Amino acid sequence: MTDTADFAPRDFPDDFSKPAGWLSATEIAVARAQLPILYVDAVPVRVDEAGDVIAVGLLLRATESGHMTRALVSGRVMYHERIRDALLRHIEKDLGPVALPLIPASPQPFTVAEYFPIPGITSYHDPRQHAVSLAYVVPVRGDCHPQHNALDLSWVTPEEAISTEVLAEMQGGQDVLLRQALAHVGRLI
Repeated sequence: MTDTADFAPRDFPDDFSKPAGWLSATEIAVARAQLPILYVDAVPVRVDEAGDVIAVGLLLRATESGHMTRALVSGRVMYHERIRDALLRHIEKDLGPVALPLIPASPQPFTVAEYFPIPGITSYHDPRQHAVSLAYVVPVRGDCHPQHNALDLSWVTPEEAISTEVLAEMQGGQDVLLRQALAHVGRLI
């Protein structure tokens, strides 16, 4: 899970008007402490004319401590928001308004990832919360550029994506999610 899934607490203090469906910093902290939060994870890919994955898009982000990490597109599903709309919103937020994602007519996740605040319960860890994420491989056709708090977007081959060096740069189990995504599309060696 990436911190870009939510607005930072400073974006919406408790006494400030926020978009419909968003919780204040205090409200989201209380919710995270009491129940699982629903997320979507998206592995952006480029496909050839036969539909085979030829490239994987990985974001470069800096953590609050200044550590550089590779990440997938990830974010919270808002109240009254369809899954497909959450995917579109987060892809646009991270890859730009002309990424042109291809969301299938009936989106089915390739896996469900359960993130826990305590490491070791599953392969997925998010110190902020217990979160359940529906994970998708999403082809994008358009011009993609890092947005929001992403510093860079790298397109790598599936083989490069599962290299020890790249996977070591991912946190919270997103390396496991990336390997599962590539296995799902038949690109895991």
